[in-house]
Amino acid sequence: MRSKWRKPKKIQSLFQNQTSTDSKENKAPSPKPEDALLDDLNENITYLNSIYENCPDVIFHSFLIGGKEKAVLIYIEGLTDIAGINDAILSPLLKESGEQNSENTSSTLKQKISNSNISTVETYTDVIDQISSGNPVILIDQKGEGFSVGLAKWEKRAIEEPSAESVIRGPREGFIESIGVNIALLRRKIKSPKFKIKKMTIGRLTKTSVAVAYIDEVVDQTLVTEVENRLNRIDVDGILESEYIEEFIEDNPYSPFPQVLNSERVDVISSYLLEGHVAIITDGTPFVLVAPTTFYSLMQASEDYYQRPIISTVIRWLRFLFIVISLLLPSLYVAVLTYHHEMVPTTLLISMAASREPIPFPALIEAFSMEIMFEILREAGIRLPKQMGTAVSIVGALVIGQAAVEAGIVSAPMVMVVAVTGIASFGIPRYNAGMALRLLRFPMLILAGTLGLLGIMLGVIMIVTHLCTLRSFGVPYLSPIAPMKGSEMKDVFFRLPRWAYSSRPHLTGDYNKYRQAPGQKPGPTHGGE
Repeated sequence: MRSKWRKPKKIQSLFQNQTSTDSKENKAPSPKPEDALLDDLNENITYLNSIYENCPDVIFHSFLIGGKEKAVLIYIEGLTDIAGINDAILSPLLKESGEQNSENTSSTLKQKISNSNISTVETYTDVIDQISSGNPVILIDQKGEGFSVGLAKWEKRAIEEPSAESVIRGPREGFIESIGVNIALLRRKIKSPKFKIKKMTIGRLTKTSVAVAYIDEVVDQTLVTEVENRLNRIDVDGILESEYIEEFIEDNPYSPFPQVLNSERVDVISSYLLEGHVAIITDGTPFVLVAPTTFYSLMQASEDYYQRPIISTVIRWLRFLFIVISLLLPSLYVAVLTYHHEMVPTTLLISMAASREPIPFPALIEAFSMEIMFEILREAGIRLPKQMGTAVSIVGALVIGQAAVEAGIVSAPMVMVVAVTGIASFGIPRYNAGMALRLLRFPMLILAGTLGLLGIMLGVIMIVTHLCTLRSFGVPYLSPIAPMKGSEMKDVFFRLPRWAYSSRPHLTGDYNKYRQAPGQKPGPTHGGE
């Protein structure tokens, strides 16, 4: 049983200062001299016991180094390698002869512990941070410092292919929830000392590890500095997912369009790093952020670069068609059906009129109700377990659509229009970009139902104007189309052969311009030449 703690004289002022500070503002107190570890081991144990009151998973293991010197080992069960503690710490220290004096205890301890990752901790804050990270801490009597050993270990998810970014051809590796593993996966792809990592901690309570990754001499250093500055400004109690960070660092927080790209694929993040972008890796999530990004980057998939160029080019054109269908098809149908009958061939107009004859609602209400129903089915399919979700989506769409037509609530052409629109939205590679288009579909319907084609034109103009005003870390969102940069358009609407990409896309600055040697276009070899 842990004893009741009495405040040591040396740290009473720390508690007083912390209490007064917390009463004024909810900010973590800055480290102070009073936070230093005491020489008395019992006082240190008592204080840490009080901090970890009602924390049965925090283990305090007292032992004697060499049978003489008092020490305590503190760790969190489930976050620390227990076998490593026994083999690397307890076994060698319990066998220590104990002949060393107090002056060389530190060096002797580091020599005896069979682990190269040993660091010194001198304050209670350092001790708590190391313990919370899974690293056991050793405190020794009459020593105003402790030692942290890198033995953090917990259960991790296996590396597997991301379900939301599956490919037919290409690497199958995806990030997991461990920042160390994710950095190692990137390091395995980019085997160069120019691949740099800058780590920081964000979150007063969660103390989430965040890493900024980039390739030196490829990235613009002003971009790295800007990313670090935006991350350092974040002052919250916790970061649980990279979306938290994304909302704090984007240029326009009220835009429905994502201004920071995210991906679970190792090859995708590696390719962006090679182009001079910056990656933000967050512990606890497989989604890695990339800055800056453009609208056209959201329309590209990793498989574009693993197929024949002509095939990838055609697929890109289809994706832009999917954007138009997803955003405008229901609005065009409502506008034509309500205001512009003369644009429809007579035979088709008669068929549409016959299908709408029993419908008691105007086309706008009909389209709205079907769109809402489709969104309900889509969300239900996502939230339900995988086996049930697929069945609910398919059966629900068939049954509800057929029942609505037979009941005379909606017309058959409207069901087809909404279904085609929903399928087209699935063809957009980035889920958050597709969500933005799904959201904008509803105001476009209102404009089409009230102003017809004029309303659609106004809506498109407003959307394009909004996109032109967006920036992603200073880079125009519609670049290289607006502003026009002809030299960088070779990877927007077309996917050229690999040998044609001799220079990097200079979205982040004119650094290390060429990424491959010139004159690599393949051709037939001629004997004797």
